[in-house]
This record gives sequence, structure tokens and C-alpha cells, in this order.
Amino acid sequence: MLKVNGHVVEVDVPDGMPLLWVLRDELKLTGTRYGCGVASCGACTVHVDGVPVRSCVTLPEDVEGAEITTIEGLATREGRAVQQAWAELNVVQCGYCQSGQIMSAAGLLAANGEPDTDVIDDFMSGNVCRCATYQRIRAAVTRAAELLGDDI
Repeated sequence: MLKVNGHVVEVDVPDGMPLLWVLRDELKLTGTRYGCGVASCGACTVHVDGVPVRSCVTLPEDVEGAEITTIEGLATREGRAVQQAWAELNVVQCGYCQSGQIMSAAGLLAANGEPDTDVIDDFMSGNVCRCATYQRIRAAVTRAAELLGDDI
């Protein structure tokens, strides 16, 4: 049994099936994207107990009992601030990596509500954007931190 976006779900999947495919194929939560399959690009980022993890290398049995949050269920204060900042600053270009970027950014802000540029760059470095919108991503994380300071 897994707890995904606040709902307890039972899944019967083969041993070794990554959480990514459970989310996408079994639970039809397709906002979490497949990118590389080896935890190098960040497209598959979800939160496990509030911490960003790569679902392509996470096994369901390793997260039983934990709260798994996908982009579809991201309703935290930080998540709302990030989504607002993303829209304000028009971050998205092709959009493929954005759910992973948003999940990572929300995780960063949950851990550090006032990150400087170096912290943002370091934390977000595991998320690849093939359109290279890194400056807009950095600016949006900074803006989301401002929104949090304004008590969004």
C-alpha cells in the first residue's frame, strides 16, 4: 500500500518496478515525467515525506508508509508560491522538465525559505532543462521565496 497525494492506494506491481511507473502507468498520475531513468535529470521528481526524490530509481516497497506527493497533489504553501512565481515569470518553454523543477523548488523552499543564488543553483543543479531556462528558474525560485515572505 502506498499513500499518494493523501490517498491510500493498493498496487500490485512486479518487484523492481520503479515508483515512476507505478505513478504513471498504474495510478495515471502522468505529471511526473520520465527523463533519463538513472536519476540524472530530475524530470521524475516527487516528494517523499516532503523531500524531493527521483521516482525513476525509487522502489515502491522503499516508500511504503511514507507520504508521496506528485505535481498533481502539490498543495503546500511553498508549492503554491512556486507555481505562482513560475506563471508570473513565464518560466516554461517546452515544459517537459517543469513538474520536476517545481517539485525540487518547492522542496528547497520548504527546507530554506530564503535561499541565495548559490543555494538555488546548487539545489536545482540536479534538474536538467533542455531549453536552458535556468535564469528564469532561478528568478522564479527567488520570487517564490519573496512571495513566501509576503505570506502567500
